[in-house]
Amino acid sequence: MKNKVHVKTGDTVVVLSGKDRGKKGKVLQVSPKEGKVIVEKINLVSKHVKPRKPGDQSGIVKAEGAMYACKVQIVCPHCGKPTRVSHKIFEDGTKERICKKCGEAL
Repeated sequence: MKNKVHVKTGDTVVVLSGKDRGKKGKVLQVSPKEGKVIVEKINLVSKHVKPRKPGDQSGIVKAEGAMYACKVQIVCPHCGKPTRVSHKIFEDGTKERICKKCGEAL
């Protein structure tokens, strides 16, 4: 069974729950198998990095952590509101994502 995620890489999303609730960001990576997404500048975690080669920098690095896709909602580029995604199938068989609020293509 193939797992589906309602967001794609490059979409602008708003966080619905958690410590970063209400913040907007761009989706950097999607993992449909786990049902998780990585959003730019959201869910920052501290990562302790060891120097791998001599001369490498070590220390504590801030990095984006993965979060469940159900905790984010896509923001429509036309109306600017967080919305659900509907799909429209055309006569030629192509499929397009549509904003539920304004009806424009995402």
